[in-house]
Amino acid sequence: MSTRNVRLDEDVYERIKSEKRPDETFSETVERLIGGSSLLDLAGILSDDEADEFRRAIDESHEAGTREIDELVDRFDGDDDT
Repeated sequence: MSTRNVRLDEDVYERIKSEKRPDETFSETVERLIGGSSLLDLAGILSDDEADEFRRAIDESHEAGTREIDELVDRFDGDDDT
């Protein structure tokens, strides 16, 4: 990733610095402050049980979609009207 030098007034720099979290880079702080989304923002919002439930629901949805596609393929493969 490329970088850029940006000139900031001292008071603006200090305000950003005061918002910086220990585990963030300065760029990550600026991105967070201007509303940039990060997948890290989602870390920890679900319990292990909730995450497992979401995984099961996604797997079931995927399996149902695959079955539906297979049924359509079978139906059209068996169609001798063409």
